Amino acid sequence: MEAKNDIETPKSEEAAKKNPAKELSKLQKPKKAWLVFLITGIITLCGGVACLLYTFLRPQEEIASLTFPKIPAASDGNEIFSDLTGMPIDASLKNAPAYCVQTPNGVDGARPQSGLTDAGVIFEAIAEAGITRFAAIYQNPTPAVIGPIRSLRLYYLEWDTPFDCTIVHAGGADDALRAVSAGGYSDLTENYSYMYRGTYRTRLWNNLFTTPANLARFSQNTGKTTSNIQGFARMTPEESRKSLVNNLVAEKLEITTPTSKDTSKLEAKVSEIGLRFGGSPTFNVNYIYNAENNTYVRNFGIGPHEVYMCTGEDLGEKNPEDVCSLTTLSPSVVVAMVVSEHRASDNYHEDITTLGSGDAYVFQNGTAVRGTWNKPTRADQIKFLDTEGNEIKLAPGQTIVSAIPQYGGIDY
Repeated sequence: MEAKNDIETPKSEEAAKKNPAKELSKLQKPKKAWLVFLITGIITLCGGVACLLYTFLRPQEEIASLTFPKIPAASDGNEIFSDLTGMPIDASLKNAPAYCVQTPNGVDGARPQSGLTDAGVIFEAIAEAGITRFAAIYQNPTPAVIGPIRSLRLYYLEWDTPFDCTIVHAGGADDALRAVSAGGYSDLTENYSYMYRGTYRTRLWNNLFTTPANLARFSQNTGKTTSNIQGFARMTPEESRKSLVNNLVAEKLEITTPTSKDTSKLEAKVSEIGLRFGGSPTFNVNYIYNAENNTYVRNFGIGPHEVYMCTGEDLGEKNPEDVCSLTTLSPSVVVAMVVSEHRASDNYHEDITTLGSGDAYVFQNGTAVRGTWNKPTRADQIKFLDTEGNEIKLAPGQTIVSAIPQYGGIDY
């Protein structure tokens, strides 16, 4: 299907022949301003009604075949948008330092994590033994507690690099540590000047945390006070609103999701997504689309993925259980990219191919688009492309990118 610049509305023969604006200009006598406004309003109203009738009365097959519209950039030009999230941001904060925090996801005390709702981008992949881990990327963080913090893998570092962030971790695999050292990264590994151990016994070894105040102090002390973030291609908020599934598809026609996945066409009303990492079902996730909030509620097999969140004044070095409340992780965009993955030479850690390309699925605004991901070098940001090679703009807001092994699965 060819992509369209917009959704065209045909004009009737009668409308094409008559031009009320021209007829008005031919009148010899000057008209009152109120009469001009009245006629203009009637024309606009009639045109709008015609568009609505055409939209809702078109054949079902035509609406079902609509592709993602390529909407031009907003004309205002006054708003500044975050390179990390695509959301409006104060100009003074646009180049604030970013932090890429290695965050565990095991059932050995890592959950509930703290602060994840504030991360602009989260990468999710298997760390070892089928257990997934996150690289959570923050800019201008506000949670009183961030963590837990665990060790680094080379593939997380390669995803982190375009964000020009401080790498926040607790040690890591040998190849990852060598790459950090050789690459001149801003590096904050386990350091009790900027991190602390929580006291909850149930967290076992998943009890290393930090705070925004500690991260800011590290940036000041090391001179890493700005970040030149190379983010994903993003829609403006207005473009995203126009791309909501209910604005593209007449909901009352009850169009169902096409069964074929071999397409980059708009797939209407994708309400549930299942991601299988190919290991223990404990780490598989599904997302339920919340149309009211335009977000995707994240769930494990055992229930919602709850995380701790608390904002406000600096609360000091506390257990998240003591100072935070639980909320459900609900990103605005979910991306699943298929990667080549195999067991590393130590027969424990994973090797994941991060450079090159592979299949990708982008879920946003209630829709799904299948395409590919492409990343030529470590320094390059990932691009998500549709089947015609056009870059897919992501909606503003939190984005979770899950690396699904070739032996895993993506259901929707």
